[in-house]
Amino acid sequence: MAHAASTIAPGELRYSKPPTDRLVSRGLLRRLFDAMIASRQRQAEREIAWYLQRTGGKFTDTTEREIERHFPPTWSFW
Repeated sequence: MAHAASTIAPGELRYSKPPTDRLVSRGLLRRLFDAMIASRQRQAEREIAWYLQRTGGKFTDTTEREIERHFPPTWSFW
């Protein structure tokens, strides 16, 4: 079984903003949809980082299976 210690703590996550010139050409609904997707992705990443921290910070096969079981893919929120 292989494992690696997580080097990212939940407080260390930083997200860059997309370039604003691309946003100007997008419609309102598309920007709203993109914002919803990005928000769900950040929420999932925070929860996974919290889960890894709670379980000792090791990413083993078992923790990977638990994450897949507890946290469904973010693209299937419809």
